[in-house]
Amino acid sequence: MAIDYPAYGQLRVSNELKKEGILISPGGVRSIWLRNDLNNIKKRLKALEAKMAQDGLVLTESQLAALEKRRNEQEACGEIDTEHPGYLGCQDPYYVGNFKGIGKVYTQVFIDSYSRVAHAKLYTEKTADRTHAGTP
Repeated sequence: MAIDYPAYGQLRVSNELKKEGILISPGGVRSIWLRNDLNNIKKRLKALEAKMAQDGLVLTESQLAALEKRRNEQEACGEIDTEHPGYLGCQDPYYVGNFKGIGKVYTQVFIDSYSRVAHAKLYTEKTADRTHAGTP
């Protein structure tokens, strides 16, 4: 049921199983999910994707909706699947602080979205030619 209805919570699964004559408490459902490492919706959706890839499973409408909702939430939170290192990078300059004897210090951070490897450089000027990731 965790694979067939990954968006169902433990109470809903317990109620659906009661309709089929299987008496199990919501805590019992959670215990089974924990034992099988399916205790949250992300893990259940990941298991569904793995089963789909392995068995060539044809998804139901509710399974497709749950997977699509997860992808949209991941993209909204900045989680993007990329094909290989260097495919997509994220960069951000920001003010670090004022250091005695140096003055204002800024940093330029670049993160490769595939490998999650970050590079950072410190600068004393916040100008366009100094804050590009490739500029020394």
